[in-house]
Amino acid sequence: MILLVACNNSGNSENENIPSEPSSNIPIINYSLNSSFPHDTGSFTEGLLIHNGQLYESTGSPEEIPQARSLFGTVDLKTGRIDKKIELDRQKYFGEGIVFLNDKVYQLTYQTKVGFIYDAKTFNKIGEFTFPSKEGWGMTTDGSHLIMTDGTNIITYLETKNFTTVKTINVTDDNGPVTHLNEPEFIKGYIYANIYTTNYIVKIDPASGKVVGKIDLTSLATEAKIKFPGSLEMNGIAYDSASDKVYVTGKMWPNIYAIEFNH
Repeated sequence: MILLVACNNSGNSENENIPSEPSSNIPIINYSLNSSFPHDTGSFTEGLLIHNGQLYESTGSPEEIPQARSLFGTVDLKTGRIDKKIELDRQKYFGEGIVFLNDKVYQLTYQTKVGFIYDAKTFNKIGEFTFPSKEGWGMTTDGSHLIMTDGTNIITYLETKNFTTVKTINVTDDNGPVTHLNEPEFIKGYIYANIYTTNYIVKIDPASGKVVGKIDLTSLATEAKIKFPGSLEMNGIAYDSASDKVYVTGKMWPNIYAIEFNH
């Protein structure tokens, strides 16, 4: 299957120019592969995270992939299947990244500029919010704020009372803006983010917006494609602080990989 789908869907003006790889001057962060687990090849991955020792995944539903669903839930690492907690009506919303913060779950949608709030224990919907970005892509948190990407080089910090912008970060390297920032993860004071349509994760210093490192996961992406030719773009980063492992995957990949590297 040959298919190019934007973070989320086709027809996204932000994705008309395919991003270049990070500057060659950015230091490579070497990693080791710890283990691999099954991943549902029907899951169009938009977000990945660890909460209370459990891996969660959120997925989207492009029109081009009618079997795809916009949902999130816990991942069974024995089967790769998602135990669904919430599913959106794909006729109305395209599910994006999620994050847990202060006993709530926050979920972005793609182009509808609306997010949803759920109780983190019952997963009952308790509210909605809007965000200033044109699109919603990925989310993480520093423990105080929601941190979201929108497919550009801008990372936005939101407070959770009325969802106003606390600050924005313009992410750059020595070639200029680093665009197509996708699924982010906050790890030990830095933001790591997939660059959509590449096999790179970049390490971003939130204080300066500078990219200070990059991880090349081409070998994992190649393996995924060999195992399942329908595998699409790399997307998904989840940090387990207990084991110090990072879990990565991609849209419709056959595996989730646990990797280790110096943070």
